[in-house]
Amino acid sequence: MDDREIPFTEHLEELRQRLIRSFATVGVLLVGTFAFKKQIYGILRAPMDKAFAIAREIDPDFIERAPKMYYKDPVEPFMTQLKVALLAAIFLAVPVLTYQAWKFVAPGLYDHEKRATFPFLFVAVAMFATGAWFCYQAVMPYGYGYLLTYGGNEYEPAIMMQEYLKLTARLLIAFGLVFELPVFIVFMARVGIVSAEGLVGFRRHAMVLTFVLAAILTPPDVVTQICLATPLVLLYEVSIIGARIFGKPRPT
Repeated sequence: MDDREIPFTEHLEELRQRLIRSFATVGVLLVGTFAFKKQIYGILRAPMDKAFAIAREIDPDFIERAPKMYYKDPVEPFMTQLKVALLAAIFLAVPVLTYQAWKFVAPGLYDHEKRATFPFLFVAVAMFATGAWFCYQAVMPYGYGYLLTYGGNEYEPAIMMQEYLKLTARLLIAFGLVFELPVFIVFMARVGIVSAEGLVGFRRHAMVLTFVLAAILTPPDVVTQICLATPLVLLYEVSIIGARIFGKPRPT
């Protein structure tokens, strides 16, 4: 860590440079993702296609036709595809955004803290991608399928493009952030803020907080909440193991 006192204006200039690089990265990626906006939207829509098939397996009386997406005004398809491209650009830019955030914080760290922190960046990006992938493959098809069965055969779902995108994006980001839990806890154990013993003692409270958080981040149905709460519980247990292995040794 540089012991000299850095003027506040220099901090602001550093922050400005990091933000410019971050926005520029997203902007460049947006040009590429917008060229494939329809294909990306098709990828995001795939869980709903699977959900209709799952809903028919759960309830044989569920409608037979393939799902359609609806919109309310002529601008909505364009705006939805623009948001899809932006979402894809942000997801692709996560490694760069994480690195820029670390470079802004790094000057305030000691050398041993930098060595301890830097590997966590790669793990954090990998865990975020794993959480989003798990949500896409396992949670959304079955969660949406279960929700669709509430309408039965008496009601026909009119799924709006914008609303579907908002819910899907919220779930992908929520699961990506939730899968960061072991990284965050192991890092705190590494620097001595928490210990494996403390995590074990807090386990009961953590279980309660897990289901409260799942209820806040997911739609109001039991299946989706359990789909989020279950990995959270497992990730907390993984965090305890990680804290035992990588935690800061206690002074003897």
